[in-house]
Amino acid sequence: MNKKLWEQLNEWKKECTWVELSHEVSPNTPHWDGFPDMSMKTTFDFDTTIFQVHEYTLVSQYGTHVDAPVHFVQGANTLESFTPKDMVMPLCVIDKSQAVVDNHDYVLTKEDILDWEKENGMIPEGAFVAFRTDWYKRETSEKMDNRDAEGNKHYPGWGIDALKFLIEERNVAAVGHEQSDTDAPVVIAVDGYIGEYYVLSKGRFQIELLKNLDKCPAVGALIFTTFPKVKNGAGFTARCFAICPK
Repeated sequence: MNKKLWEQLNEWKKECTWVELSHEVSPNTPHWDGFPDMSMKTTFDFDTTIFQVHEYTLVSQYGTHVDAPVHFVQGANTLESFTPKDMVMPLCVIDKSQAVVDNHDYVLTKEDILDWEKENGMIPEGAFVAFRTDWYKRETSEKMDNRDAEGNKHYPGWGIDALKFLIEERNVAAVGHEQSDTDAPVVIAVDGYIGEYYVLSKGRFQIELLKNLDKCPAVGALIFTTFPKVKNGAGFTARCFAICPK
């Protein structure tokens, strides 16, 4: 009998750091402001039966969530098309948390990625590339939206040149970020959701509203991006975590 995987799992649990990358799911979970808060009611409880069951009402892209290509591209891949093998990837974390402190409208560029590679090596094919901003520490949707006096949002996002480089020249499997959108609002105001459309049009999925990327190394970790196998699903709340070398 081959017990190699069991031995590896025991080693991971002893030798690695396990990092939670998803927000808890509740009415207070950060989410895009165009969506309503989640609601919950108890349909069965211990006062009437021997078990407890809740009924939840929430949009598919709620809190930390996956976007399938069909979210933006009609006829594209839906959630059930992604296999378990697709959901585990090498994790590369590009840290621009200091840059966004003084520039809330920061847009990640191809040059940023090339600078990162000079220090950390080439991004491997099939990787998950995460854009770290520490934006998750703002904790609430309102603080993450960071509106000015005129009501305009201000938060960082991916540049289209960066996304094209990652997909066309590095062939990454997926991308993720801590904000509620792929594109910075200053970009959306001019070009619309250009980055998000591009990623999804290339058959990749993305994870939005990640957290705790600051607890992961730039290279060497694995990310598990788990989500339900929803038929014809455009997205769903996701439970993501990373296994990191100590």
